[in-house]
Amino acid sequence: MSTTPEPLKDNDLEHSRHELQPSNNESKRIADDNDASSIACDDMMNSSWWWRTRSLNAPSPFQQFGPCGGIMKNPAMVMQIQDPASQRLTWYKPPLTVLVIKKVCDASVLTPFVQLVLWLVQEKNMVVWVESAVLDDAILNEDTQFRSVRDKLVTFKDGRDDLTDRIDFIVCLGGDGTLLYASLLFQQSVPPVMAFHLGSLGFLTPYRFDNFQEQVTSVLEGHAALTLRSRLRCVMHRRSEKQHGFEQAVDLNAAHASSLANSILILNEVVIDRGPSPYLSNIDLFLDGKYITSVQGDGLIVSTPTGSTAYAVAAGASMIHSSVPAIMVTPICPHSLSFRPIVVPAGVELKISVSPESRNTSWVSFDGRNRQELFHGDSLRVTTSIYPVPSICAQDQISDWFASLADGLHWNVRKRQKCLDELSDLTASGSEDTFDEIENTKLYDG
Repeated sequence: MSTTPEPLKDNDLEHSRHELQPSNNESKRIADDNDASSIACDDMMNSSWWWRTRSLNAPSPFQQFGPCGGIMKNPAMVMQIQDPASQRLTWYKPPLTVLVIKKVCDASVLTPFVQLVLWLVQEKNMVVWVESAVLDDAILNEDTQFRSVRDKLVTFKDGRDDLTDRIDFIVCLGGDGTLLYASLLFQQSVPPVMAFHLGSLGFLTPYRFDNFQEQVTSVLEGHAALTLRSRLRCVMHRRSEKQHGFEQAVDLNAAHASSLANSILILNEVVIDRGPSPYLSNIDLFLDGKYITSVQGDGLIVSTPTGSTAYAVAAGASMIHSSVPAIMVTPICPHSLSFRPIVVPAGVELKISVSPESRNTSWVSFDGRNRQELFHGDSLRVTTSIYPVPSICAQDQISDWFASLADGLHWNVRKRQKCLDELSDLTASGSEDTFDEIENTKLYDG
């Protein structure tokens, strides 16, 4: 069913311009049409889908402005976003391979890890992948149950083995860092991630491990909602060979391949700071090629909505729901009282470079990793990646997010204010003349 009115044709427009004074019959018909359209609008407003919008261009499904203006039905011109409530996990075929990521250097995770791996192998007949460093744990190898299933596990090494198109499903055991690590392992398409809260904060890990068999079975059967957590694609552009006194011919294909090789996808944020230098950071910020401002302070945070509740909120930014298509730009201790964090649309390209007059270089880190120096003449380009992280919800997107705000950050948590009870308050005052004074006051007021 189409909800967008058809635009006026040229002959209809010319006809409406000449017939400025309609007859009585036409006036009645127009009034009837207006009443009918009003009733239709009321029906649509009462329907459940009215408050959901499929476009970023207007707050309602009617994308027409005045008698002649409207939004062109061109997919390249209109940015369509998926209704978050419709994001459900669907398996086209039963998942066979599962990657289990556990928190490192944490003995409390070993028992849940062994229980999960045994159950997946013996009960679900799945191929379980683990990082090769996990098998080097001496305490884990002392477990009799784990030794019985150890030879059936498939291992990989981070940075050497490519897991693309080899994993159907990911289970994380630990804190938020395990989900960040899973995102780092897959620099393109990411399998669905089910994260169990076995760490300290647990903002991104909605599941509890008590009844993991029932919860994992439900997910494997496709009964789960998804949160598509957007990621940022960061590409570092180093200064050209011109600075060394000669020019080189540039192969565009080679440059594009080098750009892809130097790119990294991050789930939380990219941070540009002054490093060990005693001087202020002086960073130029561009948006889609246009100069925006210079950042003078300790640095700059460019984060996803998922990362808004991490370093960004600690630096004074707002918290944004993970399904909102946006990029956050937050200064770190700026030397300007009016420099407030901003939110820009997802899909724009941010260019960050050291200002020519800067006294020092800057340092860049990606989700707290791969820290490297940004020199004069270098630039960092950041935009929204086309590969999000499909995070499986324990309940749904809204319930999980607000539960994590309350549990993890104690958002708006305080003691309840007592109800105002005038009678009890007056009785508690201990004065016998209180009621007489009130009556006298009423008489004088009257």
